[in-house]
Amino acid sequence: MKNIFISVFIIVIGMTTNAQSSRTATLQLLEQSNITKQESIQTATMKSSTRLFGSKNDLTTVLLIIPSGSTVEVLDADSTYLYVVYDKTEGYIFRRHAHIDASSPQPQQQPQRVEEEQQIQYQEVQPQQVSRFSSLENKYGSTMAARLMAGKIWKGMNAEMVKDSWGTAKKINRVISGNTIKEEWVFKYTWLYFENNMLVEWGPLRK
Repeated sequence: MKNIFISVFIIVIGMTTNAQSSRTATLQLLEQSNITKQESIQTATMKSSTRLFGSKNDLTTVLLIIPSGSTVEVLDADSTYLYVVYDKTEGYIFRRHAHIDASSPQPQQQPQRVEEEQQIQYQEVQPQQVSRFSSLENKYGSTMAARLMAGKIWKGMNAEMVKDSWGTAKKINRVISGNTIKEEWVFKYTWLYFENNMLVEWGPLRK
């Protein structure tokens, strides 16, 4: 009987020790996971005020303006854009408008896709961008072409320049009063107001 009691006691101690070891190992894994997660956060600081786009393929999808000096969290990157989070809003910014913080690891560029369809699409986009810049440069000069390629607008530019920068509006409302032609261009998130073919004001669409 004494031997049976000793055997049961040893088994119970062994089970308790294994349970404690398992719990300790689990806590260590959780701590390592949290440390890795913290170390993997990448940030960038804005060199200047820049727009946050909902889509990098549509520069009219302006979500908000990120002020100069602001810090954003970088989720992904390629050679032209950074995919970031600012004020709980995710979107794309031009990479050249931001400085990757030295204390955070450089974001890795998106892995090269091997799907044939996506490779073809990438190869088609590059010549189009070069061709578009050349066309704008011939039309307005290199400085103005660079601003239009970046999707910038400013008061005093004419309607054609706005179209070259932002593309065609979804809707145009026109009112003619005497010698004044007033137009409202409606994009996905923004409206623009023109008088006699000149941009004078803009603002976000109200939902």
